[in-house]
Amino acid sequence: MKKYSTTYIKQFVACCIPVKISVIVLGFVLCVSVNAQTEAQDSVKARQKDSLRTYQLQQVDVYGKQDQVEHLKPVHNTYLIGGAKNEVINISTLNANIAEKTGRQLFAKIPGIFVYDMDGSGNQMNIATRGLDPHRSWEYNIRQNFIMTNSDIYGYPASHYSPPMESIQKVELIRGTASLQYGSQFGGMINYITKQADSTRKVSFESVNSAGSYGLFSSYNAIGGRIGKLTYYAYYHKRVSEGYRKNSESNAEAQFFSLSYRFSRKVNLKAELGRGTYLYHIPGPLTDAMFKEDPRQSTRSRNYFNPDIYIPSLTLDWHLNETTQLSFITSAVLGSRNSVQIDAFATVGDTINPATNSYKARQVDIDNFNSYTSEIRLLKTYTLGGLPSSLSAGIRYINNDLHRRQLGKGTTASDFDLTLTDPNWGRDLHFKTQNIAVFVENLFRITPKLSVTPGIRYENGVTDLSGKISYYDAQDVPNKIKHHFPLAGLNAQYQINPSHTIYGGWAQSYRPVILKDIIPGSVLERANKDLKDAFGYNAEVGVRGNFANWLYYDVTAFQLLYRNRLGNLILTDPDGASYIYKTNVGDSRTRGVETYIEGKLIKRTTLQFSVFTSTSYFDAQYIKGAVSTGTENQDITGNYVESAPKWTTRNGANFWYKHFSATLQYSYVSKTFSDALNTSTPSANGAKGPVPGYGIWDLNMSMHFGGNYVFRLGINNLTNTQYFTKRPTFYPGPGIWSSDGRSLVASFGVRL
Repeated sequence: MKKYSTTYIKQFVACCIPVKISVIVLGFVLCVSVNAQTEAQDSVKARQKDSLRTYQLQQVDVYGKQDQVEHLKPVHNTYLIGGAKNEVINISTLNANIAEKTGRQLFAKIPGIFVYDMDGSGNQMNIATRGLDPHRSWEYNIRQNFIMTNSDIYGYPASHYSPPMESIQKVELIRGTASLQYGSQFGGMINYITKQADSTRKVSFESVNSAGSYGLFSSYNAIGGRIGKLTYYAYYHKRVSEGYRKNSESNAEAQFFSLSYRFSRKVNLKAELGRGTYLYHIPGPLTDAMFKEDPRQSTRSRNYFNPDIYIPSLTLDWHLNETTQLSFITSAVLGSRNSVQIDAFATVGDTINPATNSYKARQVDIDNFNSYTSEIRLLKTYTLGGLPSSLSAGIRYINNDLHRRQLGKGTTASDFDLTLTDPNWGRDLHFKTQNIAVFVENLFRITPKLSVTPGIRYENGVTDLSGKISYYDAQDVPNKIKHHFPLAGLNAQYQINPSHTIYGGWAQSYRPVILKDIIPGSVLERANKDLKDAFGYNAEVGVRGNFANWLYYDVTAFQLLYRNRLGNLILTDPDGASYIYKTNVGDSRTRGVETYIEGKLIKRTTLQFSVFTSTSYFDAQYIKGAVSTGTENQDITGNYVESAPKWTTRNGANFWYKHFSATLQYSYVSKTFSDALNTSTPSANGAKGPVPGYGIWDLNMSMHFGGNYVFRLGINNLTNTQYFTKRPTFYPGPGIWSSDGRSLVASFGVRL
């Protein structure tokens, strides 16, 4: 770890439990702890009695068949999920390219998932649903073991922290209609659940090692166990790859430590520290002509990207009694996002200047994240009308400081070097946010089959921008954005019978104005001082279940309204000069259907065969708005939303015989547009134009043997289809970014 890791830990200890939240927490705990006092007198006898009933069980591992997508219970941890669309993916049982986090395989059975390939295979997870922006999954509340990992939810909501998929047991995905509890994001919540220690042993070990095409090598090694009341788990991960394209090498590392101490049957304290970092050699964007000629070529050899993120946390779980549970989490996101590059279109070469006999000096950008979160949640189960109901309430306090330094003049070298040749930054800004969110939801059981869950959330905070921009008047830089949002929602669920459920809901969401929205990119731009946070809602209704435990289905119809989208307009000042105005430009609406069906055609003790389809249809359009075309403003009403394919379908066949299993999958994504103008003819520099539809075949197999060993083999993109998924407008550069062609990955795992 770098030297500054010690500084981060000190900052976390000193700052992540601020005085304000401590007072709130203390009052909260005092109110609810009264319920537990009546049990304190007989706690010793209860522990003695329990000790007589303690049994040591041997670990049992179940291998083999591919199961259908699972769903969370209506009450999950301290969350109320009843009526909300949700899915659970068991990563440990998947036949998928886990070493490189191939999203179309990992999320194959989640309809509507759009996967954006960038930053090299295995470095990041970039996904979205329902017409939202997939950049680093930043329309989601991203969590690991319920700990928030978004770098700065108000300044830069991307999740630069990306744990290795070998470390993940399962992924919980909850759509936006449950946004009142965990955060206000339109996309919903993605919670990566880390593998747990084997609590039946003092020491256990796991190792997963993979090798594959384009110089891939990945090694994951974990140790864990339980000693008395202390449970521990730790892993180290290393992955290197030369990359599919020239100049696209990756070097990634990740570490994770977890210590859990159970004071009693009711109280457990857990401390965790996760770290993720990688260095990616950025190969540069391509034009359409370049992509057609050779999708593996590179336009840059001196561009690099390097995030380095730490996630420390403390979690207290306290079961005050059989009906009351308290959870307190305090955590931080600490680290940096570093890049050094020539930021230009694909048509602009990075060549040696004959006059100086050297390259052009590169641009250095550094973001430092100091994001602190404290959250307390209470779950109370009670009886109303003879039926069990549940109340969930909580308070979340956030204190963030995003320090952004950009447009630094770097060296003319070719290696990864953040050294400045001029100490002055073009932009040196602080984006500070303090926010308190309060929520309460209640699951009412109207009948044994029908439940409704109304809820409210109130966001109250302010973001302050300060600093300097070299090409901007100092008095125009400071900006203050207030976040005052009452949000409401209602979910309902009807259990037709044990095999079939109808669910639905409506909930409001909002997305704060982030730092990139208000920074003028040049002297020709100005930012609106009265920008509005994006605001809207998710509405959905669906039915899921199974017929005779052989045909499983989940079908959902939805509508997502997204108001106050950010963009650029062309305006004229009093002197008649035109300028670009960064402001709210319009509203969009996405309607669609998400369908998952899986049929187990053969279901025997040692032999199973199933087929599945995960298909979505989206109609994502602007219902109001205008954007700049460079010289004038153009109405975009009726245009399609960027990167929102009408059709996304993933279809597969799963075969399982004893200890062998295989999955053959076909994925298809239809045509999308790169800009709100729906430019149909690609620009000469590749920055604008359509993204053609594409279809991909994948084959993955696994063989378990000896009880503790597994061998996996995967062939990705069987037909070597040349495709790309998006034309980004900002990082890693406007233009085409080729996705990987055919590759082979083999891995061997052992658990002892």
